[in-house]
Amino acid sequence: MTASSPAQPASPAKRETFSSRRLFILSAIGSAVGLGNIWRFPYIAYDNGGGAFLIPYLVALLTAGIPLLFLDYAVGHKFRGSAPLAYRRLHRAAEPLGWWQVLVCFVIAAYYAVIIAWSVMYTVFSFTEAWGDDAEGFFFGNFLSIAEAPGLGFEYVPSVFFPLLLTWAAVILIMVAGIRKGISRANAILLPLLMVMFLLLVVQSLFLPGAAEGLNAFFTPDWAALANPAVWAAAYGHIFFSLSVGYGIMVTYASYLKRRTDLTGSGMVVAFSNSGFEILAGIGVFAALGFMAQAAGTAVDEVVTQGIGLAFVAFPTIVSQAPFGAFMGVLFFGSLVFAGITSLISVLEVMVAAVQDKLGWGRVQASLVVSGLVAAVSLGLFPTATGLYLLDTSDAFVNSFGITLGALVTVLVLAWFLRKLPLLSAHLNRISTVKMRRTWMILVAGVVPLALIYMVSNEFISKITATYEGYPEWFVGIFGWGMAGALVVLALALTFIPWSHRSKAHHDPEYDAVVAEEEKEKAL
Repeated sequence: MTASSPAQPASPAKRETFSSRRLFILSAIGSAVGLGNIWRFPYIAYDNGGGAFLIPYLVALLTAGIPLLFLDYAVGHKFRGSAPLAYRRLHRAAEPLGWWQVLVCFVIAAYYAVIIAWSVMYTVFSFTEAWGDDAEGFFFGNFLSIAEAPGLGFEYVPSVFFPLLLTWAAVILIMVAGIRKGISRANAILLPLLMVMFLLLVVQSLFLPGAAEGLNAFFTPDWAALANPAVWAAAYGHIFFSLSVGYGIMVTYASYLKRRTDLTGSGMVVAFSNSGFEILAGIGVFAALGFMAQAAGTAVDEVVTQGIGLAFVAFPTIVSQAPFGAFMGVLFFGSLVFAGITSLISVLEVMVAAVQDKLGWGRVQASLVVSGLVAAVSLGLFPTATGLYLLDTSDAFVNSFGITLGALVTVLVLAWFLRKLPLLSAHLNRISTVKMRRTWMILVAGVVPLALIYMVSNEFISKITATYEGYPEWFVGIFGWGMAGALVVLALALTFIPWSHRSKAHHDPEYDAVVAEEEKEKAL
């Protein structure tokens, strides 16, 4: 280059890819199979018609979950970038959607890691059944040392802080290692282990006294429930959260696929594997709850619970009463750890990829800075006496007004304002076995928005008419409504920050080659 030649930007590092379709599928399943599959689906199914719930669940999967999953795949794979870059390449006006998804992931990662840390400790506690005869008192009192009233305190709880620190250290190592040596390898090891452990747990649960009563409660259909719109809304709501769609994960993972990959075939495997695991979880959980009910001399409906109550109160009680209970506890809480880690690394990857693309940073630098920042927030706010209140509020509002509202806005923008569904449909059909044509576009542009509008409206009405969980208004205002609103404002602000001259937005030979190849195919 002569002295008078203009300086050329350094070529960005070559984008990593999954080394095989199998590893992508494992990683996508690892993201979808999370804590909610184990502790949320069984209760949702039981509370909404039992066996009859499988009908609206399957309808929701086919008409909304899978179509939205394919939408994410198409955006990420065609535009070969993180969520902000992929949406920017689709249309400049769509870039804020990507940053909104990145920020949603920031909030989720900060509190999600805490539940993994609890599960790590409870795996250890299972060996000695450390919770004794009062699992509830042990969890909220001895273990969490929960404050009497919600607030923002900094009274740290060592039994939560140190396992959380260990969790972040392990996850950061995975993120620094990259797509092939880190995320792919972690999923290739942890997901099979999770499946084996959970199968052993289910088998053990099925041989417990009272297991049949639990399964009868889970599977007995209430056909009248199918006439209730709330049951169908519950099915659609669960599917949206279950498949990791609508907040950047599948956009990012799809961008790491090779150019000739069967997107729809892969998506079908991911979707039905996730659903299969959920039904398996329902069998295992309700067999164990049936045993718990028989041991307590009560009906199954009196012991059924979900979420934190199921995992850290009901299951320890079952472990204390069951034959070989310690083994059951290790299987259950170990499964929570593995399911949590495979989901957490997918959430972090959305942020790491976005920073790499925006600033042109290398993998190690982006992983350390992003994961370190989230870890600092997580360690600073959640392993405290008030951490549970903050976790509960953040989770409720980021799900309703981050994931759900964000997915609604994304679908409306892509389908109705930018009218990009034909373009994305053509991309899916060009390389996939199962073709997505007019029916897919009708589902994405019609059924999905209607379901999301119903969900968002219900959540808004319920949370505006009464203060969430009776918490102080200032607390909910800051960490609920304030957090949800800040995500939108910050997403717009990040959009206006200039992309680095080293970023792939300005100079990406790999993406240019993909575009040239597609144009050549169109011309033939």
